[in-house]
Amino acid sequence: MNTRSPVNKALPKELPALAVLGLSEPADGDWERLRSLQFATLRRTAATRMATQAAAALATTMLLLGRIAPLAVAAWLVLLALTQAYGWRLDRSLADAERRHVSRDEARAQMLAPIGSGLAWALPLTGLAMFVDPQTQVKVWTVLAMLMAASVILLPAVPINTLLFSAIVGGSAIGAFLVSGSYDMAAIAFLFMGIILVGAIEGARRYLSTKIAEAGMVEKDEVVSLLLREFEEGQADWLWQVDTSRRVRSVSPRFAYALDRDAAELEGMPLVQLIAGPAWESGQFPPSLHDLAERLKRREHFSNLLVRVTIGGQARWWELSGTPRINDNGVFDGFRGVGSDVTEARENSDKIAWLARYDTLTGLPNRMMLTETLAAALDYSDKWRTRCAFLMIDLDRFKAVNDTLGHHVGDQLLARVSERLKEQMSDNELCGRLGGDEFAIVVRDASDLRHVEDVARRVIDRLSQPYEIDHHTLFVGASIGSAIGPRDGASVETLMRNADLALYRSKDMGGNMHRTYEPSLHAHAEERRKLEFSLRRALERNEFHVVYQPVVDAQTEGVVSFEALLRWNNAEHGPVSPAKFVPLAEDTRLIVPIGEWVLYEACREAMNWPAHIRVAVNVSGEQLLDGHFVASVVGALSGSGLPANRLEIEVTESIFLRDANQARAALEQIMALGCAVALDDFGTGYSSLGYLRKLRFSTIKVDRSFVQGAATGNPESLAIIRAVVAMADSLGMSTTAEGAETEKQVQVIRQLGCRKIQGYFFGRPMAPKDAVALFRPQILAKPNVA
Repeated sequence: MNTRSPVNKALPKELPALAVLGLSEPADGDWERLRSLQFATLRRTAATRMATQAAAALATTMLLLGRIAPLAVAAWLVLLALTQAYGWRLDRSLADAERRHVSRDEARAQMLAPIGSGLAWALPLTGLAMFVDPQTQVKVWTVLAMLMAASVILLPAVPINTLLFSAIVGGSAIGAFLVSGSYDMAAIAFLFMGIILVGAIEGARRYLSTKIAEAGMVEKDEVVSLLLREFEEGQADWLWQVDTSRRVRSVSPRFAYALDRDAAELEGMPLVQLIAGPAWESGQFPPSLHDLAERLKRREHFSNLLVRVTIGGQARWWELSGTPRINDNGVFDGFRGVGSDVTEARENSDKIAWLARYDTLTGLPNRMMLTETLAAALDYSDKWRTRCAFLMIDLDRFKAVNDTLGHHVGDQLLARVSERLKEQMSDNELCGRLGGDEFAIVVRDASDLRHVEDVARRVIDRLSQPYEIDHHTLFVGASIGSAIGPRDGASVETLMRNADLALYRSKDMGGNMHRTYEPSLHAHAEERRKLEFSLRRALERNEFHVVYQPVVDAQTEGVVSFEALLRWNNAEHGPVSPAKFVPLAEDTRLIVPIGEWVLYEACREAMNWPAHIRVAVNVSGEQLLDGHFVASVVGALSGSGLPANRLEIEVTESIFLRDANQARAALEQIMALGCAVALDDFGTGYSSLGYLRKLRFSTIKVDRSFVQGAATGNPESLAIIRAVVAMADSLGMSTTAEGAETEKQVQVIRQLGCRKIQGYFFGRPMAPKDAVALFRPQILAKPNVA
């Protein structure tokens, strides 16, 4: 059974004469396949060759009839017909030669046909023509020469058939001419036969070289088609092709799928029309589509061109690459290229770009976009000699909301704040979120400084209005610091830093206000930096000392306790107000070691007082939330020997706004030791009856603002003090009124029912020795206890 050689075996490059004739088969190249290409031509030219044979036979018959017996001519015609019939049958057996390999046996069998045909055609000249005149012989030779030439022309692929036929016919002619004494004709016949033989071999080489080249092109086309099919099947990309009129041709299935149409209806339609959608009728093309049309028009190569298309009424993004096609004559023949749908990647890219410049929680521009906008505003100001502004906003009391109600409510509050901010913006302003509870506004044109003040005022007023979130009514304020560019800074960094200094000043002054940058703020910031540096070394340099303010019984006016108050006297800064250094210590968490020192010092000093006198120590939220706080209290008590019931820890309501559970747990452990816990400044912050119910405070301290208000007859202050006293009495707690400075205030406090009073009227904060002096007779009378 004939089989093809392996697909990867190439056709031969060299064509030796013997191999072309089929008399040898070199090792290199697929000669079996080449034989198939050779012998396949026999079937295609069989009819033409039969017609040529018939014409030659007719011409020969006409030359011989009348000169040779008709029976002899008829016998020759029958012989010739038999040889041609045999050859026709062999040719038909090679009808499928192109699709299979031709065996060597088939090749040898094919040689029998030209041999038989050659012998049949040799008879007219060697046998029959011997009985005719020389002129007729030459005419018969002319017919035979025509057959040999026709064989070269009609059988270029199979030279062995031509050589066998020509050798037999030519040889017989030479022999006949020699026998008849026509030596000149014999020489001519010999020369002609040589030309035929050489021509047959060279013609075969040219023919086979052409067929090899054609086969190579077919193979390349098949490989390219295979690769393209694999490319389309294995990738999300597709191939596209347009003609010189920019109409799609050879529409691939994947390209048709991308267009959401049938391939048949797409053929011949303009490419731009297919992807333009409604823009084709209106002429309002997207810039990217217009760019594609121009490149096609200018016949320019393009690569990875991003084009916005409309498919099925939906906008999508394609990435196209295309190359002009030039035919063999150097003439432009259209475009061919590859494309892919990159809509998802484009949307992801747009999303990433959005995330890079916008805050995901609020949808406002983020720090990056704000700085870019501010840079553009500064450039605009420099170019047109105008001014711009940068406003930094920090929410007051937001941390309390976030810590008390959780991040979920805090996030909702930030979203509501952002909505209100956007309401206040015009085309001249851009608001954004810097992070946390900090926002900012860029004013592009701030030539009128009153406009900046107006924006700040409107923002503060709007953000200070109550918020209803998850059944909670929330109140936050807004502190704003602003800087004007380029007056307060010619660079983004400088302007933002100066606005931050102004913001810090605004918060330092109580918040919920707007402050503009002043050069003196740098001095203030530098002073704060130096103060912090000194504060970090204050403990090791023994610069702190504790003073004590007495708390008296409202009825007997006898001292019942002292509040320990910290003072700092620095060599460089002198006496520093607690209002200045305590917030700084809390911001830097230096309050933890400082507070621990105060606790030890107060307990140690209290041992010098009578046994019934308590000492009250203020504790900040940072201390209370420190994991070692309870241990420090235990250490101070054990180290000083002070009984636990003589120590009172004073806390403010703000500690419950950080981490209420941890604060409550720490205070419960302190109470378990036997210490008392007082709630300071009640009514001034975030008063809640919840923690009064959960924790058994020993004392509730009424803030001095209510005391002063009550003394002037303020009904609200009077009502608040009465309510606090009544509540404390019902809960078994004591009340202390702070800030009593006049006799009238003391009288009002007594009438309202407060049990204890603290204030300048009974004593200012005093040194330890002065506090001890108040009890000198009692101490001297106190028995010596080991």
